[in-house]
Amino acid sequence: MAQTLRHGYQALVLVGVVSLAGTAWAQSGPQLQLPRTKLNAGMHVLDVQLAQTPDQRQIGLMWRKEMPQHEGMLFVFEQAASQCFWMRNTLIPLSAAFVSDDGTIVNIADMKPQSDDSHCSDKPVRFVLEMNVGWFAKRQIKAGYQLGGAVFKR
Repeated sequence: MAQTLRHGYQALVLVGVVSLAGTAWAQSGPQLQLPRTKLNAGMHVLDVQLAQTPDQRQIGLMWRKEMPQHEGMLFVFEQAASQCFWMRNTLIPLSAAFVSDDGTIVNIADMKPQSDDSHCSDKPVRFVLEMNVGWFAKRQIKAGYQLGGAVFKR
């Protein structure tokens, strides 16, 4: 009896682990209900979704077919680290700004849709802001530019 209970428990634990691991991949459409905040880049006001949990960050902007020009997604990490992004299951081209705690852009990478190419921060950061490709370039926003918003420490 004890042997049967132990095997049953092990199977239950395994099912739970597999279920948790597949949570992000089970989503079949874009995540549109994340919390939002406003950021500013000079006179430009951005309405950005906040990807704050591991699952939210893993899904990111996957499966989106379009995104308004003034919108984006801010990935928020618990601590500064070298952040690397790729575009699997992401249908629109994006630019990623790797941003320090005070809102200063460290570097910007343009990323091609549905690519596993890795794009990384030049130094440890806690934030990554994804916008439509070319958004930063069109506004002459480059590394060293400081974004504003309540999420950035001053």
